Amino acid sequence: MTTFPDASNRSLDLIGIGECMVEFHAAEPLATATDFRKGFGGDVLNALVSAARQGARTAFVTRVGDDPFGPGLRAAWAAEGIDVTHAPLTPGENGVYFISLDAHGERSFTYRRAGSAASMLAPADIDEDFIASARCLLLSGITQAISPSARAATLAAARIARRHGVTVAYDPNYRPRLWGDTDAARAACAELLPFVDILLPSMPADSDVLPGAPWDLVPHAVVKHGEEGCEVWLDGSRTVVPAVAATVVDTTGAGDAWNGAYLSAVLRGEAPVAAAALANRVAAAKLAHRGAIAPR
Repeated sequence: MTTFPDASNRSLDLIGIGECMVEFHAAEPLATATDFRKGFGGDVLNALVSAARQGARTAFVTRVGDDPFGPGLRAAWAAEGIDVTHAPLTPGENGVYFISLDAHGERSFTYRRAGSAASMLAPADIDEDFIASARCLLLSGITQAISPSARAATLAAARIARRHGVTVAYDPNYRPRLWGDTDAARAACAELLPFVDILLPSMPADSDVLPGAPWDLVPHAVVKHGEEGCEVWLDGSRTVVPAVAATVVDTTGAGDAWNGAYLSAVLRGEAPVAAAALANRVAAAKLAHRGAIAPR
């Protein structure tokens, strides 16, 4: 079982590094939509919100564009209890994405994120003392994918975490359209795995980038299978944790909510199988709401 640094010796439970974008959600195709609900979302940030709502002390490391959206984003994260001291306003714009529904009710995503402030994240933005103040660091393949400098920042953070005994959790979260080049995604995953303590893939989506079975790569892996539940692997031992019945309105962010709930639970001492059962319930609750983050 993964051992975390003692809570009394660290000021934070969980730090996440990544990108958060402005979200606009419509209940019809973009071509005809006139009404949008504004929110925010990004895989690591979604997980931090979930963890903070479970009582974890969390922080976000990113760059926030100083456009009209920026101050509101930082204020919303802080209102969720997330430390934003290392999410400064910087020159540039924030990424934006649209969630819309087609005539058959299927979701469609449209992104405007190229050159965003968050994509300018670089190793120089990673504060060693700040990373060392956490018990766990959450990293993502999406952060690696948004730019070469963000990929380098992710690896730099992992190396710092290893030096200071910070547990590293990693969700490959493979998105083919974002990477474009599967070989690059595989290389990014491979370079990070030597520093990973907890692997949190979704299958079969992440099988294209992982160099082997998750349970053979790290001693602690939880494989998410969506509506089929998840598998907890500890030192080669497998336990299946069934999914929870859910009303599915929008699957956006459900896996991220799962990650945050799971990490917060194991950080407070719950057994991984019990933590996974809790995470399944949290993900199911998220499915009933539109957008990346469910209301409180």
